[in-house]
Amino acid sequence: MSDIINLVQNKAILAPLAGISNLPFRLIARSFGCALAYTEMISANGLIRKTEKTFEYLKSCADDKPLGMQIFGADPQLLAEAARIVAARGADIVDINMGCPVKKVIKAGAGAVLMKNPELVARIITEVKKAVTIPVTVKIRSGWNRSSVNAVEIARIAEDSGADAITVHGRTADQGYSGQADWEIIARVKENVRIPVVGNGDIWIPQNAVAMMAQTACDAVMVGRGALGNPWIFDGINHLLAGTKEQGDFFPDPAQRYEIIKKHWLMESRLEGPVATVRNFRKHLLWYTKGLSGSSRFRALVGTLTSAESMHDELDKYFRFLASGRLK
Repeated sequence: MSDIINLVQNKAILAPLAGISNLPFRLIARSFGCALAYTEMISANGLIRKTEKTFEYLKSCADDKPLGMQIFGADPQLLAEAARIVAARGADIVDINMGCPVKKVIKAGAGAVLMKNPELVARIITEVKKAVTIPVTVKIRSGWNRSSVNAVEIARIAEDSGADAITVHGRTADQGYSGQADWEIIARVKENVRIPVVGNGDIWIPQNAVAMMAQTACDAVMVGRGALGNPWIFDGINHLLAGTKEQGDFFPDPAQRYEIIKKHWLMESRLEGPVATVRNFRKHLLWYTKGLSGSSRFRALVGTLTSAESMHDELDKYFRFLASGRLK
């Protein structure tokens, strides 16, 4: 099945989430059984130019293993050089982004627009594969739009060009992150290639992962937005697949949730510094408290707070209310 399977103990993988998948976020996911984590996508041009901001994305540690580093670009030689850089910086896998639908990436000829150019796809993967000795994976979409769903063709090209595995997001590029993911295209890719196939799209609860694997026969699932504020989804997936838990509620109680928030905040502060953490951690607080009893007031308040002390105070107050049962 290739070296990829040897790297992955469980079946649940963390997606490369732009602006989110930094070291603290990956470590939190790993603490709940995430089998493999990817960095957010990293510009090949930025790596070659050695820009400080780009190299920030490469921060890792001994507990952050196995680690895939995802690169993006449009030039085969530049991507090959970028692959050498991330391999030298400790990547266990280099992943090539061929699925990002963001306009800035598309305009640069990278991301999902590459699926419109199968010949270039082949050249990129071939050059990257020659450049490194670690496994090379590729992340694609179902196609550019509904009239050009070509994931099977691109997956075959990836396999023939030496890719060790492929991740398929079941949406077209023009869908962005709207609508419903088409899991059938994941199943069709799996039927047509011999390398491992990872399914991605609409994994919101552990039961979705089990359903995707049953429907598509994919080798593993990649969790993206479903992991936001919900790292325990990985534990739920692993337990359901192993048959060690019945179908049910995999969410923690308020006290356990609060402990994870504090742990995540502390790691973020150590990496980014307290000032940047106050600015950047708000989104995580919104995700961690989404759907909780009486959270609307707290969530509205978080956006107005400007200091770590005030945010900690309100967070503590809110979870004390939850623990007391006074919020219904």
